[in-house]
Amino acid sequence: MNNIESIINGYQDFQDLHFKENEERFKDLIQNGQKPKALFIGCSDSRVIPEMITSSDPGELFIVRNVGNFVAPFKPDEEYHATASAIEYAVGILGVTDVIICGHSYCGAIESLYKEPIYDIDIIHTMKWLDLGKEAKDYAVSNKPNLPKDELLRYTEKVSVVFQLNNLMTYPIIQKKLNEKKLFIHGWYYDIVHGKISYYDNDEKIFKPLGE
Repeated sequence: MNNIESIINGYQDFQDLHFKENEERFKDLIQNGQKPKALFIGCSDSRVIPEMITSSDPGELFIVRNVGNFVAPFKPDEEYHATASAIEYAVGILGVTDVIICGHSYCGAIESLYKEPIYDIDIIHTMKWLDLGKEAKDYAVSNKPNLPKDELLRYTEKVSVVFQLNNLMTYPIIQKKLNEKKLFIHGWYYDIVHGKISYYDNDEKIFKPLGE
């Protein structure tokens, strides 16, 4: 069986099982529109599935995923900004009350920051996008210069979440909703190996186990 056949078979399972189990919910979402609880900004990594790790039902999360779960700083121009558009739509139009930026362990985007860049026209946009992680990498290296490589990568992944939160704060709609006390922002870190999430405590400047 090739890859696309397994995907098609998965679709058949969805039709036969999961859709039927949630058919009434889908009808309700069509009739009443989506009212997601939160905007979830996560990594495109195929091992990280927001709905799975949060046990969320259809309609509960507005999800945007990109390489590295990066957030580019606000830039008021007329270029195409996919993640920025999702932020503005979720917060300004759908009115979500929470924004979650979720990093994860063994992130390929973070690991690539520690490799010598090689110019390749085939991945030119990816190379530019990774610039959004360099500030976090530089901070991690200067703050923890003696960490073993694996620990440094895990540390950088967490530091990057904090830097992306800072970038999120540059958006006018975010500042507006925060000032109105209509929005809360969260930095999460998902440990793939152990299936555990920690959150960034802005007061203590550390990550703590979620739910404890």
